[in-house]
Amino acid sequence: MFGPFSALIGLFSRDLGIDLGTANTLVYVKNRGVVLSEPSVVATDTRTSRVLAVGAAAKRMVGRTPTNIVAVRPLRDGVIADFDTVHAMLAYFISRVHEEMPIAARPRVIVGVPSGVTEVEKRAVHEASMQAGAREVYLIEEPMAAAIGAGQPIQDATGSMIVDIGGGTTEVAVISLGGVVVSHSIRVAGDEMDEHIVDYCRSAHHLLIGERTAESCKLAVGSAFQGLQEETTIARGRDLRSGLPRQVELASGHVREAISAPVTEIVENIKLAIEATPPELLADIMEHGIYLAGGGALLFGLDKLVEQETDIPVHVASNPLECVVRGTGACLNNLEAFREVFVAENTSPYA
Repeated sequence: MFGPFSALIGLFSRDLGIDLGTANTLVYVKNRGVVLSEPSVVATDTRTSRVLAVGAAAKRMVGRTPTNIVAVRPLRDGVIADFDTVHAMLAYFISRVHEEMPIAARPRVIVGVPSGVTEVEKRAVHEASMQAGAREVYLIEEPMAAAIGAGQPIQDATGSMIVDIGGGTTEVAVISLGGVVVSHSIRVAGDEMDEHIVDYCRSAHHLLIGERTAESCKLAVGSAFQGLQEETTIARGRDLRSGLPRQVELASGHVREAISAPVTEIVENIKLAIEATPPELLADIMEHGIYLAGGGALLFGLDKLVEQETDIPVHVASNPLECVVRGTGACLNNLEAFREVFVAENTSPYA
């Protein structure tokens, strides 16, 4: 049990669910819903180690800073690459949520982590959350949280398949009776697509563009399946031959060609998970379909491509960007019912 003293403290705290993503961090506050969604970027002054900006303000600095200011993403492939910077980022987001209630107690926090993380990486997330001001910390695998957030019956004796495509990782999981039966995690996702668009512009057009420009092109005309109407967008950068600024027009087909390798790898990962799924659960999935979550689920035509390659109906979850954080929120609202889904629990004197 979580204990009466912990419940009493809970009355005066704003318990949080956090989707600590490579690209974006989302925060859910118990009884209020999703209150914050910002890029996982921190800008620091290298001379003083002082944090200058976090989130959207820091992302606007990427590629535009003087030599003494560095804007970085402290998570790589879904795990902590820079502990101190993640600590600062979490502390900022937690303080943002609590600034409206200055007398609030330290919050209980549930954090989504990739299914492939090591014990060392779990400990790093736990310690960063505690140092950032959490009272208790519980970790849940992102595909499990995404399935809960997508409304899947994860505690029933039926198979559910969720594919969570984030910025740094793609997680595929088959879930039944509150546990993960099959899990595949690859560090290929939205960031990899952006890098391939940068490489495509360099090789095909001798144009050097930044990752933000590549991401904008992907969001504007990116697709995994040929649509009825091909669209175009403008990519601006530096001509590698003349060194002067130049722009090129990219069509949907160009971007589709650029990202074909990571998209194919994601689809192959889904097929590997299907091959490893027990027949009874596979029958359930064939009936109910595969659910796509995460920002990558918004890539035009990805659902059609996966459906074509697997012969299984594919659905894009409602509001796929928020599936993981809403799943952590559901766990906050009923910790006892979801205790079995946590991959690591806090040891607290109040529990």
